[in-house]
Amino acid sequence: MKTTTLVCRVLLGSLYLIFGLDYFLHFIPYQPLHTGKAGAFIAGLKGTGYFYPMQKVIQIVGGLSLMFNRYAPFSAVVLFPISLNVLLFHTFLVPSGWLMGVTLVVPNLLLGYAYRKYYSGMFTMKAIGE
Repeated sequence: MKTTTLVCRVLLGSLYLIFGLDYFLHFIPYQPLHTGKAGAFIAGLKGTGYFYPMQKVIQIVGGLSLMFNRYAPFSAVVLFPISLNVLLFHTFLVPSGWLMGVTLVVPNLLLGYAYRKYYSGMFTMKAIGE
């Protein structure tokens, strides 16, 4: 399981770091232009002025965290909603890119399983001290 965790951590961290940095530095030579509902969705996120840059910063910080194994369980939890959204976006709006969604969700789920002992406090039904 240690090797699987290492591979998932480095793979997920690398993907998030690369695609997060590309938003700001534009080093990937292609930029697919989405149309229809997918285009409207992306335009809405970018149109807010803050959401897309914030998401990309989270991806960069989370990617670095996973790659350097610093606060990796926390970063896996923070990045999971982004991974799930990429999967759903590519499943329902741009089905040709479904593999990218799977490539993000599967390692994220495996990290969740590997780090399950760190999450026990998150699954407390009723918090004490309120």
